[in-house]
Amino acid sequence: MFKPFIHSNFLLQNSIAEQLYHETAKKLPVIDYHNHLYPAYLASNHRFDNITQLWIIPDQYKHRAMRLNGIPEQGITGSASDKQKFLNWAHTFPKTLGNPLYHWSSLELSRIFGINNLLHPGNAEEIWETCNALLQTEGFSSIELLRKFQVELLCTSDDLLADLQPHISTSHLHGVQVLPSLRGDSMIEIDRPGFEEWLAELSQQSKVAIDSLEAYQEAIRIRLDAFELAGCRFADHALPPGFAFESTPDWMANSLFQKQLSDDALTGAESISLQSYLLVFLGKEYAARSMALQLHVGAQRETSARLLGLVGGAGGFASIGKGADIASIARFLDTLEQETLLPRVVLYTLNPADNEAFASLTGSFTEDGVAGKVQFGPAWWYNDHYSGLRKQLTDLASYGLLHHFIGMTTDSRSFLSFSRHEYFRRVFCNLVGEWVEQGHLPSDITMLQSLITAVCYGNIKNWTSNTTTIHVPERK
Repeated sequence: MFKPFIHSNFLLQNSIAEQLYHETAKKLPVIDYHNHLYPAYLASNHRFDNITQLWIIPDQYKHRAMRLNGIPEQGITGSASDKQKFLNWAHTFPKTLGNPLYHWSSLELSRIFGINNLLHPGNAEEIWETCNALLQTEGFSSIELLRKFQVELLCTSDDLLADLQPHISTSHLHGVQVLPSLRGDSMIEIDRPGFEEWLAELSQQSKVAIDSLEAYQEAIRIRLDAFELAGCRFADHALPPGFAFESTPDWMANSLFQKQLSDDALTGAESISLQSYLLVFLGKEYAARSMALQLHVGAQRETSARLLGLVGGAGGFASIGKGADIASIARFLDTLEQETLLPRVVLYTLNPADNEAFASLTGSFTEDGVAGKVQFGPAWWYNDHYSGLRKQLTDLASYGLLHHFIGMTTDSRSFLSFSRHEYFRRVFCNLVGEWVEQGHLPSDITMLQSLITAVCYGNIKNWTSNTTTIHVPERK
């Protein structure tokens, strides 16, 4: 009898893996603590008109693959019809063998639409019609799609000035908790184009006249208070490859901020100094609010000026950057720790050469009575493929404590990307099963189930429900 590609034991290659997945991992709810879903779609329980709008338009991974396959940009992100974009993806999909897109896309069609036939140009019309018809029925709205993936809670990525009302109105309304997560880059990149306009909007929202660094910090605090009230648990900063940190005194930061306000361009060294100061300020504020700090390090975002002009900065054409400056990251964390204001931290690297360094750094900054305060985050972006997931798990186990790992997150704009949690759980269970078979772990199913439960659900459940507030001295 024909065995479909996606079957019950997909990626599970031994009996221990099968038992761990089917009896434990499969049943656990999903908490996705970092994604880029559109909050208004969740608040309105949005319905998608067709499979392209759900599956292809928001997915930069697919866009990248189609470009690699020679599809013109017009047929990817341009003016081509939704149907044509879907057909272009159907033409590309069979060529993604060996890429995680082949596994993810197969899982998505199987789990959500019950389609186990592999997509190709010959069946694309039929799959297009089947998916579109299902999307108009009960069970396929935004929230209902998340329920199919057993999503309990998710955290979107939101600028400091974002409207938080969709999160407030969505909270528990549909049985899926939706919390904001602060994307903090706009507060740090003070020399970027458009900062003046952003600053004016911050002044308007906070009702603070921003004419000094102190006023800027006060305006930021007002918006951070709004995020805290909306249930924000995480703040996120993207650090460039080779991120540099310089300890900056107050007087220097004040002077540099005034220089920026006067439209006098900062030098490269001055920009690093002011950004370092602001990062420390924000780290303290996050600690005071029990927000975890996520640091995404190592993406080379400046690549094709042509694609940047066509599709914008999040268009799927960034690449892996050079290795991180571990000394700078350590100095930044140490600066916060010395003032007992180090928040919980998640370190992500896009360069797998940094895996061991990041995994070992988790043991360099600890707190009495707090398990896993600094995390080596999950395999991120270009690393969340089969071997990348295994490498991250193995490196973390070798240099840290795997049992306290907070698990997988999608970091995606697509509602169907929650299949990556199943993918991660299958890879994880299989890896643990291999370790048992090889004699590296005891065949103690109770102990192993405890590990699977902690990593796939329990640890991040504790993080997202943590309400412990660090004492901060009164503002002067």
